[in-house]
Amino acid sequence: MELSGWGRYPRHSSNVVSPGSPRELAMLQRHIPTYVARGNGRSYGDAGIGAGVTLDMRRFDRMKGFDETSGLLTVEAGVLLADLIDRFLPRGFFPAVVPGTRFVTIGGMIAADVHGKNHHWVGGFGDHVEALKLMFPSGQTVRCSRDDNSDLFKATIGGMGLTGTIVEATIRLIKVETGWMRQNTVRAENILSAVQLLTANEGASYAVAWVDCLSRGNALGRSLVYLGEHVSLDALQERNPGAPIYPNTRGRGIAVPLDAPGFLLNRHSIRAFNALRYARARTKDELVTWQSYFFPLDGLDQWNRLYGRRGFLQYQFVLPHQTASRVLPEIMGEIATTRDPSFLAVLKTLGKGGGQLSFPMPGVTLALDFPVSDSIFSLLDRLDRLVVEGGGRLYLAKDARQRPETFEAGYPNLSVFRQQRRAIGAEGRLASMLSKRIAV
Repeated sequence: MELSGWGRYPRHSSNVVSPGSPRELAMLQRHIPTYVARGNGRSYGDAGIGAGVTLDMRRFDRMKGFDETSGLLTVEAGVLLADLIDRFLPRGFFPAVVPGTRFVTIGGMIAADVHGKNHHWVGGFGDHVEALKLMFPSGQTVRCSRDDNSDLFKATIGGMGLTGTIVEATIRLIKVETGWMRQNTVRAENILSAVQLLTANEGASYAVAWVDCLSRGNALGRSLVYLGEHVSLDALQERNPGAPIYPNTRGRGIAVPLDAPGFLLNRHSIRAFNALRYARARTKDELVTWQSYFFPLDGLDQWNRLYGRRGFLQYQFVLPHQTASRVLPEIMGEIATTRDPSFLAVLKTLGKGGGQLSFPMPGVTLALDFPVSDSIFSLLDRLDRLVVEGGGRLYLAKDARQRPETFEAGYPNLSVFRQQRRAIGAEGRLASMLSKRIAV
């Protein structure tokens, strides 16, 4: 069948099988020449598409054990983050790290070592994985942790499913008193002011900025910075008496029923929207639900249809602090003049990555969405050069088109990762369209 990532570009044909047990999974892997595991298909590019066969892991969806004292939860790899939150938030627990959507699997979160709005404070999702079970192409299953098979553990965290199939994981949840967030909104006059605000507020548990990619001059990259904290029960009762402690926000929201016409998101409509959003924003301190703060896009089901049938490219890079102040304005200047500007742009600060191919490094990351067009690829090639010259790299879970030389320049532990793959018999067996394209 034809598969794509969430960006709907590129599309590839792959044979899809859906194993339902470890025994069935082992049997399949022993007899399939080339394959990769896939979760809920929410990586943006081609990471979840097998070069031969794609193993759909969503039937591995059982929650197997929870220790309320330690917050340790053992689940199968296909469990959805949304189901985990629905089950444990009413009990006062929340994942330590979440990405921008809750419709991802736990196995996918580990494979991408996803980062959230709190990476500067607590690291990535992999930093909160206590152990995992990994199945090799031979069908053998091994336990990996920081003490057992530690090198393989580090290769699997952020390894994009290329070291084996994650079957099960034990992760640590954090204790929360309510399902509410205290959100403080601060305006930044340009991109460098936004970076300064994020850096100055690294004491905040969560911090993220929305960026206007069409503003120019002194307002280049003007932003809204959102600082967040989990709300205590006392604070909730004081500021919003009568509110439910854990608001029920299940469901996928209003659905986009069809592919939007290509002219819907253009320079004029995006410029008008950005200007209105920035003008209406005021510095304020308010209480919002967990879904509104962490997963605003989930309120619009199938929002990827807004980019039309050709799909879109998500482009996310990170730059070290030493070069960010120089390179970011150059990148924003390139974007501000393009014919197909980014509708969504998110800025964050990051700490050190936890795995051999983990995306984060101490620095600043910017994520951008571009509609697929004939001209967008030359723009992204120019951005690649700026990122590499600045000592940065691109996020593999968002990538759909970078070249091998860009990848190799950004990931200094690649040779160690390749050695790990050879040692377990994954080279030539575990392959995605991403790994073929960037020559892992």
